[in-house]
Parts: sequence; C-alpha cells; structure tokens
Amino acid sequence: MSWIAGGALAAMAAGVTGCSSDTGSAADKEPAASSSAPADSEKANKGKQQDGSAATQPSAVRQSTAEGAVAAWVTAVIKGQPEQACLLMGEPAADSSPARAGTPSRCNSNAPEVRQMQKNIGKFRTSFMPEPPTNNPKVEVATVPVTGDKAMVPADKVTVDGQPLDKIILSHSTGLDSGQLDVKMESTKIADAWYVTNLDFNIG
Repeated sequence: MSWIAGGALAAMAAGVTGCSSDTGSAADKEPAASSSAPADSEKANKGKQQDGSAATQPSAVRQSTAEGAVAAWVTAVIKGQPEQACLLMGEPAADSSPARAGTPSRCNSNAPEVRQMQKNIGKFRTSFMPEPPTNNPKVEVATVPVTGDKAMVPADKVTVDGQPLDKIILSHSTGLDSGQLDVKMESTKIADAWYVTNLDFNIG
C-alpha cells in the first residue's frame, strides 16, 4: 500500500542496516498473539476480489486482532513474502477516501507502487531478521491498548524466535545505541478485520 511504497521509510530501514551495536534490556512482555504463518483468520468473505474493498479480502489474511495483524505481517516480511505482506496491509480512511485493505488484484499487480513496495519489504526483511537467520520465524506480539479502531505496537512488544524486534533491528544498525531507535507499527480495524497501516521509524 502507499505508506510502504514511499522511499523515505525504506531508506531509513536501509540506513539502520550494517554493523552491530550494543543494546539494552527489553521490557517484560506477555505474548498475546503469535504467528509462524498468517493466523487468527476469520472464516468469512471468501468471495472474488473484484471491488478492492476490505470485505472481499481472502479469509486467510483477515486478522481478528491488532496483535495478530502485526504478527502475521512481520512473519511475512521475514519469510520474504511481499505479496502476503501486502495483503496484510491497509490504508485507513482519509478525507473522502474510504479505508481499504490490500487485495490479490492489487498486491499481485505490476503497478509501480507495488513493485516499490516489494523492494522495500526486502529491506525491512534484512532489518527484521534474527540471528541465527530463519525462514520460519515464530513471531509473538504482546497485548497493546486499542483506541477506537487503532492500536500502536512498539517493536519491543514484538519477539521473533524469542528475541525483541527492536533489539534485532539495533543489531543490524551502524552507530546506534539502545534508546536511539524507536519503531512502532500501527494497526487499524477495517471492515471488521485488522491490518498494518503504518510503520514509524524514529532515530535519534
């Protein structure tokens, strides 16, 4: 979707990829959602994806919680599945534009923004990859507060094979210390399912 098609986030992700730097301790977490493949799916709305609306999404990617959406998206990124990651992403309503989620017709298209998104997913994959590297990660997300139809999931609430995601990103960084990198993932409820709708990288 458009937010990840932008070059700024991808450049920022690429900018933290490099040599290791020291990390601090992580906050205590209580895993509430996990995914070794997209999970928490709802068994509804299996129709053809013709109108691009969230309601026509395949049930396999329709997540019932914000934590489930983030867990499934991070899993798809690490597994190198940009089309699956695209299906787990959405755009909240803005001005006169209705909210929408990724659909097979859009995510499998050859549109320039989709091609750019696929490249960017590859850069995020490098930043999110734990040590030792894996193609079948176990991703868990602790419970986070929900305000209306939105929730923010800090990277320290996400673990990949037991390792906090913020520490994984820092381990790939150049010249960054613990506390200098703040990463959050926004999840939004669209048509009774949850999608990743923004990724916030703050360095400094």
